[in-house]
Amino acid sequence: MFIDSHCHLDRLKLEEFDNNLDKVLESAAQVNVEHILCVSVTLKDFPAMADITKKYENVSLSCGMHPLNQEDEVDEGELLTLSQNERVIAVGETGLDYFYAPETKEVQLDSFIKHVRVANKVNKPLIIHTRDAQEDTLKVLRDENAQNVGGILHCFTESWEMAEQAIDLGFYISFSGIVTFKNATELREVAQKIPDDRILIETDSPYLAPVPHRGKQNQPAYVVEVAKHLASIRGQSVEHIAKISTQNFNTLFNR
Repeated sequence: MFIDSHCHLDRLKLEEFDNNLDKVLESAAQVNVEHILCVSVTLKDFPAMADITKKYENVSLSCGMHPLNQEDEVDEGELLTLSQNERVIAVGETGLDYFYAPETKEVQLDSFIKHVRVANKVNKPLIIHTRDAQEDTLKVLRDENAQNVGGILHCFTESWEMAEQAIDLGFYISFSGIVTFKNATELREVAQKIPDDRILIETDSPYLAPVPHRGKQNQPAYVVEVAKHLASIRGQSVEHIAKISTQNFNTLFNR
């Protein structure tokens, strides 16, 4: 069994699924994807995301505002209220992205800090997006005691040094389809080093479809391709990657 630890079901273009989200979930079930974490990127879209996924018992939710979606200041009270939804198992996605938006650094930092504080209040793990912001990301996690709740550095593309420090803070490292890309040599070297008990897999669908589906819309079923590539990189079986990543997800979220 596999778990897609990060996707955006509400961002899928459903035309290729006959405008039916059921078919997305059915496609995933056919390749033994047993559970999906659907992650929000804006607070205003969270209620709609929760609504379209409410009938699926194997879909959990995360609540937060992506660092690149900072048109409005994060209302910490609203984030706290939404994060108390019983289907919400994580806070985020949050974090820092200085690659695409270095000019919004201060706004991103303010939002990130609020997310970590809310996560501590509701005692739920964090979903972290980080790009070209290693020092500040780790500083916020340390300063705000994120180790109390832990979480995931999702769609990881940073250095082994960052991964190691995040693991020391109780975080898990999640790999997406990027690890299958031809130019991801350094990332594959990082993937070889992650301990078995800290590795997760994801699609980040509808984005970043893995080889051999690159260029297509991504979907939760494709998380199996990520597992296959990790197995090859790490000299392990696909069954082993499925087992450890599922165990790690269940451990983190007390499932």
